[in-house]
Amino acid sequence: MRVENPKNIFVIIPSFNEGAQIQKTVKAVLACGYSVVVVDDASSDDTASQVKGLAVDYLRHKVNLGQGAALQTGIEFAKRRGAAYFVTFDADGQHDAADIAGMIDLLKEKKADVIFGSRFLPGAKTNVTASRSFVLQLARYLNYLVSGVLLSDAHNGLRVFSRKTADSIKLTENKMAHATEFQVQVAKAKLKYAEHPVSIHYNAYSKQKGQSNFDAIKIFFEILLYKLFR
Repeated sequence: MRVENPKNIFVIIPSFNEGAQIQKTVKAVLACGYSVVVVDDASSDDTASQVKGLAVDYLRHKVNLGQGAALQTGIEFAKRRGAAYFVTFDADGQHDAADIAGMIDLLKEKKADVIFGSRFLPGAKTNVTASRSFVLQLARYLNYLVSGVLLSDAHNGLRVFSRKTADSIKLTENKMAHATEFQVQVAKAKLKYAEHPVSIHYNAYSKQKGQSNFDAIKIFFEILLYKLFR
């Protein structure tokens, strides 16, 4: 099963100071034929020049608002462009664009509203460290207590979802807690979801950009704060 028109699939890539990697990431997605929306969250580096000339829609925040806000900006833009399917995709090179097709297929096969990528399902490929995996599993259960959605990988930035989901979601959390907020809204809207194994590769660049054990601990505490103040 394959999507008839890949241009109806909009891949939203939030970017903050990702000039060293963004061009490579975008080219990999474009090679699959998808529409690409880059949301530059007020970067101070050469992100803009790195995507100039590429066949993407480039949006820019005047001030840094955070990843959640960048995703919401991209979602709203893609809706106006008539997107049928929406993909959230990290800019730092950790995701594999080849996983998107399988996630779209599963969305259609299961008649689901959302497919969450998982680095912990059988068939997934990842070089995640044992210590980071441990913290992410703790965050997974805390996330379940907050959202009611139990996933094998609650904080994976690769997701595929339908227009129905895009119309139901309104992200207001700007930091990493937006992932929890997304799941809370999925549960409240009674949207059908499933998971799909994906490849996650942490290279020196992605670790430098915050994909470290410390960042995983930050995710844990941001979920706690979300629980306390919501």
